[in-house]
Amino acid sequence: MTHVTSHPESAAEIADLISFLDASPSPWHAVQSSVARLDGFTQLDETAAWNGIPSHGYVIRGGAIVAWKLPSESSAATPFRIAGAHTDSPCLRVKPQPDTGSAGWKQLGVEVYGGILNNTWLDRDLGVAGRLVARDGSTTLVDVRRPVARVPQLAVHLDRNVNEGGLVLDRQQHLTPVWGVGTTSPGEFSRWIGGEAGLDTPPTWWELCLYDTQGAAVIGADQSLLASGRLDNQLSCWAAVRALNAAQPIDHIAMIVLNDHEEVGSSSATGAAGPLLESVLGRLVSTRGGANDDLPRALAGSLCISADNAHAVHPNYLERHEPGHRPVVNGGPALKINANQRYATSAETAAAFQVACEDAGVPWQVFVSRNNMPCGSTIGPITSTRLGIATADVGVPQLSMHSSRELCGGDDPGHLAAALTSFFS
Repeated sequence: MTHVTSHPESAAEIADLISFLDASPSPWHAVQSSVARLDGFTQLDETAAWNGIPSHGYVIRGGAIVAWKLPSESSAATPFRIAGAHTDSPCLRVKPQPDTGSAGWKQLGVEVYGGILNNTWLDRDLGVAGRLVARDGSTTLVDVRRPVARVPQLAVHLDRNVNEGGLVLDRQQHLTPVWGVGTTSPGEFSRWIGGEAGLDTPPTWWELCLYDTQGAAVIGADQSLLASGRLDNQLSCWAAVRALNAAQPIDHIAMIVLNDHEEVGSSSATGAAGPLLESVLGRLVSTRGGANDDLPRALAGSLCISADNAHAVHPNYLERHEPGHRPVVNGGPALKINANQRYATSAETAAAFQVACEDAGVPWQVFVSRNNMPCGSTIGPITSTRLGIATADVGVPQLSMHSSRELCGGDDPGHLAAALTSFFS
């Protein structure tokens, strides 16, 4: 009997998560995958007047989505319970004029997006996915799900000291992938990607991600682990959508916000520092007859869970972890705490998430960084600061964060989804 598949429900969850990850090689595809899983929800247009609010609704803006579920009875000042995550992941993105190359190689000009682990993008079979935009602004999603490009590593024969001295990569010089042989032709990539998308005219603009074509997989002799690209943070997106579907809110509005651009600071129209969430919250209040002070009242009583993966203890680098706060895989989601407010968790919000986990019957853990180790951040402090909503930062423990292929426990995605469902209900 295997570790993950010993419970049919757990096996079904992992199968659905793998399907979500494989179908979401870009933020825009992650939004598409989320919408496909929202059961009975109605999309609203931000540019239209909202003359009525569906009990199950959502708004899409680019690579971000906000969705909600209303209780059977509510007022304009009814508080919100929000689960937040982000759709983007560190990767290589195709430049606007990508056609380059030398010495008989055709290459693609790429820009590093976010804090990638440079070496993990070497010698990977890379596909390309994202959105194409025409001159009239119309958008087409494209996903070339086969090996198209590769960043070849220098042979050890030509760098005899690499294993002892360490691999040093210049992002401009050494991360340019090859995608064919011959003479470079300006406009060739545009014509090719337009053809792959079935367009009659090559696209004018694009936002395209290169990604490892190896799909997500359950691994380990006991099948206790999950390996995939973009676990940070599409795993949390999947869990949030699953929880919202199952939510049965009584005295609050259940909501998810899946922001874009977290990996580059969240400062965009679709990022957590932007106005998207605040705009939707305000319209939900005002369209339901809210007075001037109803939105502040609703926000003051609201609670947010910022779900973004945490660092699991690494068996080969124990010295990099704070001894008393080492999350383990399959030990449940970790509460992420930082006294300097790199995470938004307070004692009160930690207690609220603890209750959600205990009510759901799932384990939970605590993560704190070492004092001599820089601490990352999430959408949690940004959302909390912008809106004044009490927030807890949590996340599934994982290894290889920001690698082209990451690793987590097979039980923990289901643990997080169950905890968020309890939080909503």
